[in-house]
Formats: sequence, structure tokens, C-alpha cells
Amino acid sequence: SPSLGKDRADTVIIGGGCVGVSLAYHLAKAGLKDVVLLEKSELTAGSTWHAAGLTTYFHPGINLKKIHAYSIKLYEKLEEETGQPVGFHQPGSIRIASTPTRVDEFKYQMTRAGWHPTEQYLITPEKVQELFPLLNMDKVLAGLYNPGDGHIDPYSLTMALAAGARKYGAQLNYPVQVTNLNSRSDGMWEIETPLGIIQAKRIVNAAGFWARDIGKMIGLQHPLIPVHHQYVVTSTIPEVKALKTELPVIRDLEGSYYLRQERDGLLFGPYESEEKMKLEESWVTNGVPPGFGKELFESDLDRIMEHIEAAMEMVPILRKADIVNTISGPITYSPDILPMVGPHQGVRNYWVAIGFGYGIIHAGGMGKYLSDWILEGEPPFDLIEVDPNRYGKWTTTEYTAAKARESYGFNNIVGYPKEERFAGRPTERTSGLYDLLKSKCSMGFHAGWEQPHWFYKPGDETGYKPSFRRTNWFDPVGREYKQVMEKVGVIDLSPFGKFKVKGTDSVKLLDHLFANVVPKVGSTNISHMLTPRGKVYAELTISQLYPGEFMLVTGSGSELHDLRWIEEKITRDGFKVEIENMTDEMGVLSVAGPYARQVLQKLTNEDLSDASFKFLQCRRLKLSNIAVTAIRISYTGELGWELYHRKQDSVPLYSAIMEAGQKEGIDHFGTYALNTLRLEKGFRAWGAEMNCDTDPLEAGLEYFVKLNKAADFTGKQALKQIKEKGLKRRLVYLTLDTDNVDPEGNESVWHNGKVIGNTTSGCFSYGAQQSLAFAYVPMELSKVGQKLEVELLGKNYPATIIQEPLVLTEPTRVRLQRKGKSPKM
Repeated sequence: SPSLGKDRADTVIIGGGCVGVSLAYHLAKAGLKDVVLLEKSELTAGSTWHAAGLTTYFHPGINLKKIHAYSIKLYEKLEEETGQPVGFHQPGSIRIASTPTRVDEFKYQMTRAGWHPTEQYLITPEKVQELFPLLNMDKVLAGLYNPGDGHIDPYSLTMALAAGARKYGAQLNYPVQVTNLNSRSDGMWEIETPLGIIQAKRIVNAAGFWARDIGKMIGLQHPLIPVHHQYVVTSTIPEVKALKTELPVIRDLEGSYYLRQERDGLLFGPYESEEKMKLEESWVTNGVPPGFGKELFESDLDRIMEHIEAAMEMVPILRKADIVNTISGPITYSPDILPMVGPHQGVRNYWVAIGFGYGIIHAGGMGKYLSDWILEGEPPFDLIEVDPNRYGKWTTTEYTAAKARESYGFNNIVGYPKEERFAGRPTERTSGLYDLLKSKCSMGFHAGWEQPHWFYKPGDETGYKPSFRRTNWFDPVGREYKQVMEKVGVIDLSPFGKFKVKGTDSVKLLDHLFANVVPKVGSTNISHMLTPRGKVYAELTISQLYPGEFMLVTGSGSELHDLRWIEEKITRDGFKVEIENMTDEMGVLSVAGPYARQVLQKLTNEDLSDASFKFLQCRRLKLSNIAVTAIRISYTGELGWELYHRKQDSVPLYSAIMEAGQKEGIDHFGTYALNTLRLEKGFRAWGAEMNCDTDPLEAGLEYFVKLNKAADFTGKQALKQIKEKGLKRRLVYLTLDTDNVDPEGNESVWHNGKVIGNTTSGCFSYGAQQSLAFAYVPMELSKVGQKLEVELLGKNYPATIIQEPLVLTEPTRVRLQRKGKSPKM
């Protein structure tokens, strides 16, 4: 019979699907006392019980592979540990390539698999047929094979995790509905249920398609929407029954379906196109119907007919099979199909594990990942792609619906580098210049914002033309690169995250949060927030505009990720500080290149000379009578300023700058050219060269880390130990001899026939006329001159470690010229 059993807990998990139960199991197993799970009906109700249960090592992301791998290893041992059978089958799985582009994609994925421990192979059509003899081989060009893949019974898996959770002391209560949530001023939560109130240090929303309803109780609109996913099960098929070993799971990517053996028949599940697929939009507007638990939707075979036909062509024995069961149930989708996992910005001690489109394969790994984060105070590795704070107020219901439709329909689409998806765009997050620039360039999507990637000129092939090789933007980006190096360029950087920090403790707060010293009034510096283990949580620029008043700037993708970390520090240690998020109110224009000073000087009486306005200084001034905060800094490494201003002033400011720069030949540049410029200067990027997987010493950020400053900043002690022990690997700078393909990041680095490291980002250097990349390699292979190889699209290209940077920054060049030396450009 249901009862709460206690009125206090450390952690209360809301939701008894496989994800919530896995978290209860991992927290309890790690020794956390007082873990309570509340489930409104019964365990596995919602999406878990009717899932197809596929498990795969494959993921196109980097660290999500770790989640998949942990889940599979856990599921292999779970029956032995808990005594509960889990129905785990591991016949392997094969993704089918039936077009040359798909073969390229498999090669692209293989270069990202080399530096991961999980088994993955590119196999020939002959090998595909040997593993799955019932295929029609007419269209099969290759297969991507993961031997450890398979499927598990979702109900049995959840029950085994539940048995484990109870064994280690967690309390699983059901049916107990959460009716209200109250946050107290001390950070504790009161969870109201029909059986009474339970208090908790933290709550975790793992409520599946009820997650929105739970979020609404505390004023949050989680961007989630239920999708109708259908799969069909056939009766016994004699040819399947006659097989000696179980068939591997097949994913026919052009046909957009998965197919696996189910007893002596087959189970087949398609992903319909965005026009045909069905969303349960009424649940978003009116909430999930009361009492919905283990119900299903009406099936609709007409909707999936084209996929059934594709499957019958690929697996001809399906033609004769009878369908005995059609399942159509709700799966929760976030706009990009990835779940939202971690603490939520703006609400203390509220965590989420929601939006799982693939809950079964993610459950084990995400339970462990979240449990480690809760217990250690930092994530065990970097998974910014599932950070719930990647969404914000701009994520409307219309946007979520359009994106979920697109994501479901694009489930098996070719995954190109620099991928753009266009549904739901633009959001309300457009800079002041969007209307002016949108027809002149190819726009990219960054945290809800539209931002120019590259600009068109007459004769260019315009539009988004994705490719694994150099494509239509290659020459235009070279032109923009030249513009900044030789003349002057303007870029819209409005998507930056921008925070104002002030108050009596502002200096003290920043001194304890950041590894660098706090800049003086009128100065700017680059600073890093580290985790307690000494990893790089974030990189920001800090400017002290007035005594005790600061502006902090971060990349668009980490706005709320960084804000949450800062707010948590303020609350936890009681700093007397106000922090204000100015991201949406403020526009940013950057002007860079040798003539940047000449152009801007025409618009102001302030002296912009090098003697008067030095590198890394900031000040308030007027340009063409428009108030701006000007910082002399540029991610291009060239002479330049970033100009922060009210969003409504973007158009007049931009027009004045363009007008003033006519004589100097001023023009636009986009983020692709910016990336090339920063790589040539050896500038690291957060999310590539550094993140929660790397420490600042191996990333080559010693210059920004002041271990001798008085403040005991977060991560300082850990960093001292890392330094004492010595580094095992470090970031190096490579040139590559390639042909029509360039490194992107995350490719395997080879030496003597072995994978020894990975690239972090790369591009074509228009200055050196060859490819360039950053990579992590072992210390013993990190010397300048070391010969290595980088794998791109299935081929290893020669690479050499060179002295960084390829091109000196403008301030360094000026300094060397003053000393009478000739600097390298």
C-alpha cells in the first residue's frame, strides 16, 4: 500500500521510468542515504514499458558514446547483481549505407570512433550479408557494424534497477502523485502529495511526458512534446525460425527504420517524415490526460506505408509475414532529440532528467552521470549538449513543436559537419541587424540566435550546401579572411552571453570564481572558471567598467550554463552581489583589421591611438553620438574593438561604421572566417580545446591561471596537484597535408599504426594554404617537429606539430616591431 514512510529526504526523484529508477539505483549504490522516488502510477508507466528497447554503442556525438557504453556494460552485469532477469540480447547491429554520401558519413563517423574504446567497424557488403543473410543486397554499399549492440526488455530492465535501488537502501513509492512543489528560502523543497509532505535537499524531475506538468508547478516551461512512435511485430517467419543465431539489429537509414528479430518474427519501427509524423500537441496545451499511464494511441499503418514498403524491399521475407501487433505510444521529444540532464538555471536545487527520445540506452549511463554530479558537485565529464540550460525563454511551444517534427523526421538523415536545421527559425532572438543582413549571408543558429556564417557576393553559389568536403562557402570564407587581414571587417557578435555584476562583494566573488586576477578599472582580461577537480568549466572575458561594476561575456552556447554556476556560488557562499543577464538587451559589433582604428576614429573625439587606448582596455564612449562600451579585443587576433550597445542602436551604429569605412573598403565577415582567424593565432575555444574534460595546464592556458594569487579560487588545490604530478598529455598545434577535405575536430590522431589522440578543432588556413588543427597527444609525442597522421574520411593524412601560433597577433607584432624585430605574419 502506498505510503511516504518518511517526511525528509536528501534527494526526491519524481518519475518511475527507467531513467528515474536508474538514478535512484546509482545514488543509493554510491552510498547516498535518504533517496526517495515518487511515481504517480506504477514503475515503467509512460514511455518505458512500450519502448522497442534498442541498445547501441553508436552515437555521432563524442561523450554521449560514454553514456551508451556505460549503459551496455551495466546491463550485461545487472541480472547477476540483482537476481532479476533483464532479457538482454547482444546480436550486434548494422547501419546500412546505400548511397555514396552515406559511405562518406560512415567514414566520417569511423574517424571519430578510433579514439573511443567501443568496437565499431566499417564492413563490406559481403560481411553485411554474412551477418544478416535475409537482406536483399542490391543497394547495400557498406555497413557500420557495432558487435556489442542489441536490445533489452525495458520492463525487466527497470524492475532489475528497482531491485538494485531497494537493495542499496532507496525507497520507491507508488502510486504517489506529486500535487505541488514549494521551494523554501533555505534552498530546501517541500513536495506535496495526497499522502502528506516530504522535504528534500534537492528534487530531480524525471517525469517523462509529465515533466512539463511538474515544471509548470514552479513556473518553468520545459520545451518537450510527445511524439506518436509506431512499431510493428510480425508472427513467426519460417526463415527467421530456421536461423541458428539471432540476427543483428538493422538500421536502414535511407528507408528510415530499424528492424530486429523478436522471438521467431521481426520487429520493425519507422521514423516518418516531418509532414506525416504525429505530435500529441493537446498534451502541451492542456496537460497529459489524468489517469494516462499504460495506454497507447490508435495505430495508423497508412502513415508508415512507405517505410513498410522500403523494409519489404530490403528484407523480402517481410512480404509474407503477418503483423500480429502494432504499438503506437508516446515518446517525449525535446527540440533537438537530446535529453535535458542536470541542474536548472534560475531555480535552486532543481535538477532534470527529461526529454529522453532514447530512454533505454541512456538510462544506465545518465543515472550514473547525474549521480556522480550530485555527489561530487561537478559533472564527471562534459555533456554540454544535454545541458537543460541550452534552452531559454525564446523556446516557445511553436518552436518546440516545429523542431520536434523536424528532429523526428530527420532521425536518419545524413549527419554532415557544420549541420544546420531550419525548422522553427528565426526565434525571437534576432539581433538588431538580422533584417538588414539576412538576405546577404548564410545564417547559422546559435542558442536561439541567427548569426552570419559567411556572406554572398555576385557569382557565389548561395545557400546551405552541406558536404563532407570543401563546399560552396570555401572561397567566400577565404575572401572574408583576406578582408580582415588586409583591410577592415565587421561582424555581428550579438549572441554572446552578457552579464552585469555589481555589489560590495563583486571583486571578492570574481576572485574566488576565476583562476585569473580580477582586472583593474578600465581593463579587460580572459578568465576561466574551474571545477573543484581543476577542469575548465567556462571561459569568459571580464571587464571592470567602474569600481566594483563588471561586465562578463561568454559564448552564446554557454550563457545560462555559466550564469547558473555563478549564481550557485553567490547563493552558497552568501556574497552580496547583484547579477543581471543583459544578453537579449545588448547588441555587439566587432570591427577588426589594420584599418579598424582609422574607421572608428572618424566617429569619435576620444583618442583611439595605441598609446591612449591600449590592448585589453575598456571604456564608455560615443561613436556617432551612440553610447557604446568599447573593449580593445578581437577574437581575430587583429587590431580591433568589440562595441557593446543597446540592441535598438545596432542599425544606426552599424550604418555609421559602414559609412565611415567606405574609403578603407570596409566589408562583412562571418563566424567561419572568425574561426579560421582564431585558429591561425592559436586561440583556444571553450567546448573544443577546453571543457570539463580538460584542465587548463594541458590545454596550454597557464598564462591565464594565477596559482600564486591570494584567493583560494575553485579548483586551485586540484590544479596544484595536477602540476606536481606532471601532465600525461597536452594540446599541440598541427599542420596537415590534405586534399579536398579539412579537419573539423574530434578526428583520430595516429602514430605508428595506433590511435594516440584526437583533434579538437581544425580548418583550412588561408594564410598558410594548408590545413591546421589543434590536437591532444601524449607528452612523449608532443614536441615541435613530431610527425603524426590525422584520419579524415577513411584516409590518414600526414601531420606535423609546429610551433604555435601560425600567425602572430597584432599586439605581439607591434611589440616586436618596436624592438626592431620583423614579426611573422
